[in-house]
Amino acid sequence: MKEFSLKGTKRNEVGKKSSRELRKQGLIPCVIYGLKKDDEGKTLSTNFTVPFEGLRKLIYSPEIFVVNVDLDGVKTKAVMREIQFHPVSDTVLHVDFYEITEGRPITMSVPVVYDGHAQGVRAGGVFYSHIRSLKVLGQYQDIPEKLHIDITNLGLDKHIKIGDLSFDKLELMAPKQALVCTVRITRAVDAASATVSGEAAAEAAPAEEDKEAAK
Repeated sequence: MKEFSLKGTKRNEVGKKSSRELRKQGLIPCVIYGLKKDDEGKTLSTNFTVPFEGLRKLIYSPEIFVVNVDLDGVKTKAVMREIQFHPVSDTVLHVDFYEITEGRPITMSVPVVYDGHAQGVRAGGVFYSHIRSLKVLGQYQDIPEKLHIDITNLGLDKHIKIGDLSFDKLELMAPKQALVCTVRITRAVDAASATVSGEAAAEAAPAEEDKEAAK
């Protein structure tokens, strides 16, 4: 994966009022969650802020990154976990990060790319993608920027499910029966198929009548 550098400042004061004031200043409240837990079993986290301009390329990119977070000189590797947007204005409200620890697997959503030209599409069908990304579990250094799926041999009225896929050193975090993509028969192809079948049946009928007459 590509790497992205992010500089932030730790914040001690939290809450909705504080967060609103920060956003007015062009700062985005963020949290980075680690693997350690407190005495009550809750995951320890660090609250910080980042200028929106520093996050723009990370948020509005189709690519995935390992984020090198620098908080007042303390550096941590992390991945972006969740972005909260305002339901009306669609502005960024909050961003969560998850700390990466060497030797510990992480879960990430990776964009999917379909390779090849499906046989079913060449035969007149229509290709449908049911997913844009897949959640995978693996070591961060083994997670690719994109997951490539070969659809060359996908025929008419056929599909690919999660259970049909496998990627080296990665575990797919989705039900095996979940659909990935499909090639559907169009009405035109279906009608043409019915016409051909009807013509074949019509041609076969006289031949059958001749056989009966010969008896």
